[in-house]
Amino acid sequence: MIDFDTVSFVKLAPWDPKEAITELSDLLLPDEQVLLAFKGTRDSVTFTTRRVVALNVQGLTGKKRDYSSLPYGKVNVFSIEAAGTLDRDSELELWFSEVGKVKFNFASGVDVRAIGRLIAERVL
Repeated sequence: MIDFDTVSFVKLAPWDPKEAITELSDLLLPDEQVLLAFKGTRDSVTFTTRRVVALNVQGLTGKKRDYSSLPYGKVNVFSIEAAGTLDRDSELELWFSEVGKVKFNFASGVDVRAIGRLIAERVL
C-alpha cells in the first residue's frame, strides 16, 4: 500500500476515464464503473462507483506500480479545500479507518466541490 504520509501526489489534472479503465481493467469488478479520473506526471487517482484507486508509479522505468484501493465505506471524515484568488489549486483530504489521512492535490480548474459531492453520495 502507498505510504500516504511520505508520498506526494503531483497536482492532479483531469484524465480521460477511458485511459483509467484501461489502466485499471484487471482491478475493476464487473459492475464497477469509473466516475472521475485524475492524473499527475505519472501517478493517478480514480474514483469509481465503489472506491478510490490511487496509483503510484515507481522506479525509473515506471514498470513497478502500487495500486491502493480505498473503499468509500471506510471513510470516516472528508474535507475539500476549494481554490481561492491567489491559491488556484484545490485539495481533498479523506480520513480512512485503519489507514489515516489521505491527501490529494488538484491542479487549477478542477471542480473539487463536485468531487466532494461524489464522496458525500458514497459515504453519507
